[in-house]
Amino acid sequence: MSSNVDLILFGARGDLSKRKLFPALYQLERAALLDDSIRIAGVAREQLSSEQFIDDVKLRLQEALPAADWDEGAWSRFSRRLTFIKIDFAQKNNYPALKGWLVEGRTAIFYMATPPSLFGPICQHLDNAGCVDSRARIVLEKPIGHDLESSREVNATIGRYFPERNIYRIDHYLGKETVQNLLVLRFANRMINSQWDNSCIDHIQITAAETVGIEGRWSYYDKVGQLRDMVQNHLLQLLCMIAMEPPNSTNADEIRAEKVKLLRALSPVTPDNVADRVVRGQYAAGWISGKPVVGYMEEQGSESDSSNTETFVALKTYIDNWRWAGVPFYLRTGKRMAEKMTEVVITYKANPHGIFPGSNVEKANRLIFRLQPNEGVEMEMISKKHSLSNELKLEKRTLNLDFFDSSGGSRIPEAYERLFLEAIRGDQWLFVSREEIEASWRWCDTLIDSWRAKNLQVKPYSAGSWGPSKAEMLIEKDQRSWHGG
Repeated sequence: MSSNVDLILFGARGDLSKRKLFPALYQLERAALLDDSIRIAGVAREQLSSEQFIDDVKLRLQEALPAADWDEGAWSRFSRRLTFIKIDFAQKNNYPALKGWLVEGRTAIFYMATPPSLFGPICQHLDNAGCVDSRARIVLEKPIGHDLESSREVNATIGRYFPERNIYRIDHYLGKETVQNLLVLRFANRMINSQWDNSCIDHIQITAAETVGIEGRWSYYDKVGQLRDMVQNHLLQLLCMIAMEPPNSTNADEIRAEKVKLLRALSPVTPDNVADRVVRGQYAAGWISGKPVVGYMEEQGSESDSSNTETFVALKTYIDNWRWAGVPFYLRTGKRMAEKMTEVVITYKANPHGIFPGSNVEKANRLIFRLQPNEGVEMEMISKKHSLSNELKLEKRTLNLDFFDSSGGSRIPEAYERLFLEAIRGDQWLFVSREEIEASWRWCDTLIDSWRAKNLQVKPYSAGSWGPSKAEMLIEKDQRSWHGG
């Protein structure tokens, strides 16, 4: 447990703070994981007293949390940590108020829950006001740029005020219990680790499906699209955790170095292969949970009659190294899909010879990591069906490690809880390095340039489906199929 820390949340009145950040900090308080000395300042433009701010935080917490998680004693302790400081982020003469609140000798952690365009001005004003010293840390939300060039500009700007060891770039998927368990299951279990290569694994799928649409962000989203919004960060980070080589230790530098090597080994998608490896989609009107929903072009805020921005992307790629040579990795992600689901599916090769005749049971084993909605791990295995009439009839059975059940009925920590803890402790192992950001953008930029060169158009799909039919063809032409839909 770290002490003498001041946590400063820029954008404390924003949606992310209300939905994720303050609930995560409250849960850490409830679990007695915050040192008594830690102080928290909310920073925003509004004219509020600290009392009004605290009352609003309480209201938002009670709206966001299950009733069973509310604890008046925990709230009483948590509320005593809170202060509100009014700052117009663009006005340098507002920052001395924050400087006056900081105490020399304590570690300041500046959390940027703001648009990335404000990262640079805020850092400059913090530095000019004397708020940044050698201990100060900064936590950045995505996106870090919209391509390689802009990501380098963002990183260079932040790097003028903070050394790399004090920069914490968040990808909240890395805070999920299941993602961390990928490391443990791979590297703490010899029976899994010894079969984690192209001699045993047939292919790997990563799916991140959402039922929501763009939620009023049309003007922003239409300039971004699903590849930049999800693949460049979340899905590529999952790919790294699945496929990277064993690090020498759990030291942050060791883990991040292996992820960079993996990203650099990703087979590029070029104009010659983009049509065979990538499918882009855009949702049309359909049904979600029995209710009609509009298509992308009819969403609130739509600014044109047509758009070639993808709300869905499926792709096939390879990793050009000894471990994974020849193993296809299939990634797909989209909005307005049939269900909310994030999972990683490892499909093993079938035995080269079958000795059990007359069975139509699929022989391949699968290891499935569920990130949402119910975190856990499943192993699909083949066993004998209990029967006297059938001598050796086979059936598929599932070994299920449900994280909620195995935790004794207690809640599974949210990703931001773990990420706050590591930032407070000063450990970067669950945060993304500058090299990772730039390596992932380099690969994505090549892919985007390739689909532009070939004028790869979006294919329509009905809201509530699993994407355009061409996404099924992408994997079925390899005699495989998507898991779960």
